[in-house]
Amino acid sequence: MRGAIIARNYAEALFELADRDDRLEEYGAALDQVAGVLDAAPEFRLFLETPRIDIEAKKEVLRKGFAEHVPPFVLSFLFLTLDRGRQRLLPRMARAYGDLLDERMGRAHVEVQVARPMEDDELEAVRRRLSAVLGKEAIAHLKVQPELLGGIAFRSGDTIFDGSVRRRLQGMRRQLMAADISTP
Repeated sequence: MRGAIIARNYAEALFELADRDDRLEEYGAALDQVAGVLDAAPEFRLFLETPRIDIEAKKEVLRKGFAEHVPPFVLSFLFLTLDRGRQRLLPRMARAYGDLLDERMGRAHVEVQVARPMEDDELEAVRRRLSAVLGKEAIAHLKVQPELLGGIAFRSGDTIFDGSVRRRLQGMRRQLMAADISTP
């Protein structure tokens, strides 16, 4: 929990700088790029997290690897995370920054669960309908789950709508089990 709070605080600080610089999306993409490298290259992550390696050596590697690919403020932000020993939180910071950006841009991520793959035009129609219902631009993440049998289920944050055939059958089963079937 503490790590999530720290990551959120760092993300908010970078977000504020990006907002002042009018480069919210660019800073977010740069932070995502760094987090992506950390996720894809565990040896690089280990290099940054190892306390035996000098911080200046780590900064030099970051400078060589990212100076031409990220804005200067983002590179300074990376150096700050090293100075404070927070580099292991960079992926969490990237997610927190993305959440702040989505909130600012009026976007909502929605997990769309279906029993069979959807065509692009079907998914686009679902996305448009979700956008209208949520009052935000819906970013649909399709998840195929054959066990749903049919229908569709959505999850956005704490909001869940389950219109699957499986859920309806479970509801009917509960009603039948609760029904008093004694004969007069």
